[in-house]
Amino acid sequence: MQKPPPLLEMIDALISTPSVSSVSPDFDQSNRAVIDLLAGWLSALGWRVEIMPIGDGSDKANLVATLGNGPGGLVLAGHTDTVPYDPGRWQHDPFKLTRQGGRLYGLGTCDMKTFLALAIEAASSFSPARFKEPLILVATADEESSMAGAQTLVSVGRPQARYAVIGEPTGLRPVRLHKGVMMESIHLRGRSGHSSDPALGNSALEGMRLVLDELVRWRAELQAQHVNPLFHVPVPTLNLGHIHGGDNPNRICADCELHIDLRPLPGMDLGELRHILQRRIEQAIKGTGLQLTCRPLFEGTPAMETRATSDIVRATESLTGYSAMAVAFGTEGPYFNQMGIDTVVLGPGDIEQAHQPDEYLEEARIGPTLDLLRKLIDRFCVQPPSNGD
Repeated sequence: MQKPPPLLEMIDALISTPSVSSVSPDFDQSNRAVIDLLAGWLSALGWRVEIMPIGDGSDKANLVATLGNGPGGLVLAGHTDTVPYDPGRWQHDPFKLTRQGGRLYGLGTCDMKTFLALAIEAASSFSPARFKEPLILVATADEESSMAGAQTLVSVGRPQARYAVIGEPTGLRPVRLHKGVMMESIHLRGRSGHSSDPALGNSALEGMRLVLDELVRWRAELQAQHVNPLFHVPVPTLNLGHIHGGDNPNRICADCELHIDLRPLPGMDLGELRHILQRRIEQAIKGTGLQLTCRPLFEGTPAMETRATSDIVRATESLTGYSAMAVAFGTEGPYFNQMGIDTVVLGPGDIEQAHQPDEYLEEARIGPTLDLLRKLIDRFCVQPPSNGD
């Protein structure tokens, strides 16, 4: 069986291929060069490779590569994009792998291009002829911005597998729960006028005070109704993050906009929360004559919960020696769960290093990660449970 390129060579090639995704067009880039790089390696190694464009005319794509045949199987998944970086704040070139002091520096070393190279390296230890169920490598687009890559997977219903491991930075500890996130804009429109006479206008800024009071009341109700002690912050959070209104002290404010961030627990539905938000604000400003517009700043990411009894949860707990935990940051995990794939988030990086200047991965994590991935491949592809759990 042909061998992949040397591991550090693969990591360097991935880091050296920029693939920033951002909600700002000024920073957003295509990920196709990374996808093509992975596709070339995997095709040469005998994987069946599918490149899946994201939307019509987009320069973004997913990759789904399969080794072995049959139903079920194990997915090893990661996103190909990175966040933007801070020019001038890096001591190392963000687009070059640098080995120094037992660390691998570069944009995406921790979050999370390295995991894709590790998955390929681990798989190279096996002959697919040994597989009773397939191994599937999934590389997605735009996890750091829109989740469009994961949403595309759901829309086409691929991949089909029993279990998935997403290699986000968790310090090699399994994660089976995380909060969701929704970010909303609340805009009030009133009427401007001279500040000397309140009757000459209708202040959107005054109206927003009613909205803020209502949001604080709603937050208290949500936190009384929804508690999960598995989380460090065991309740949903609602942050009042940004507000802007008016243009001059001597003019009645005609427009005011508030941006909020809501982090729901598993079991809380984003669509229902948006409906409640709209209804409560409408009631709060009833009779003011102000016009209300609520809109999502992005579609939102649902919370994730994989059952504690799932075989993938139990296996990763046994292999790592850690109980599966809950985290506050979001991943593509809930989208895989929507496709009926029991999913654990588990990767070699540390979340404290993600999105930071001089992002790095401890080189000492390489060996344990390869060992863990090989054991998972053996457990779920070579010697899979006969009927799932």
